[in-house]
Amino acid sequence: AGTQRARAGAQTSLHVPYGDGEGEKLDIYFPTDPSGTFPVLVYIHGGYWQCLSKDESGFAAPPLVSRGVAVVAVGYNTAPKGHMDAMVLQVRRSLAFLVERYSGIRGIYLCGHSAGAHLAAMVLSTDWTEYGVAPDIKGAVLVSGVYDLEPILHTYVNDALNMSREVAQRNSPMLCVTPAAPAAAACKVLVAVAQHDSPEFRRQSQEYGQALRAAGWSVSLLDLAGVDHFDIIEKLSEESYVLTQVREELPSSL
Repeated sequence: AGTQRARAGAQTSLHVPYGDGEGEKLDIYFPTDPSGTFPVLVYIHGGYWQCLSKDESGFAAPPLVSRGVAVVAVGYNTAPKGHMDAMVLQVRRSLAFLVERYSGIRGIYLCGHSAGAHLAAMVLSTDWTEYGVAPDIKGAVLVSGVYDLEPILHTYVNDALNMSREVAQRNSPMLCVTPAAPAAAACKVLVAVAQHDSPEFRRQSQEYGQALRAAGWSVSLLDLAGVDHFDIIEKLSEESYVLTQVREELPSSL
């Protein structure tokens, strides 16, 4: 219902292709008055890399759009069609596309839940020189994410993903933490985990947050009481944590 509402209330561009792949599409919810420049929240959906889609990702749009923030829901090829290397590449390319296509973007905020938080974290470790653009990523909200893929190799989740150990290592944010470049030092990363997330999720969030901090990133850890792996993302959007993060950066415009 949130997505329906979002589509009614904003100037939207649905299924915008950022590549040739079937899943390589974006839903873009522009602010009501997109004159001049505007910040963008890029939302990457979860679903263990194999279900859900960008189509359920519009729920965060209305409160942001009404305050001058564009919201972009990223589509990617989920497994078994998509494999892990390709998904990471797609999400990186989607950001490069946004920056090239929309000159009004004034700063990018990433938000991802579960598998989406994993993909957002992989975006943070991107070497943008090979993309020919440098997205100005000002913040990232990583919600109940997976930052080390190795434990997944031996679970049912890997049945569809079919990852080798090498693929899992290459795509584990924990193993790809890069020292914060000067631009990245200004990027605020919020690593959020639910009280009722599994011990493994909680451990990974803690360790990834610490690894980023040790590499010079600006990190806050948020342990949210009374929620589980699935309702944490609703709680975060309801209580406007995401909005607050964007707004802190933009006191003048909001």
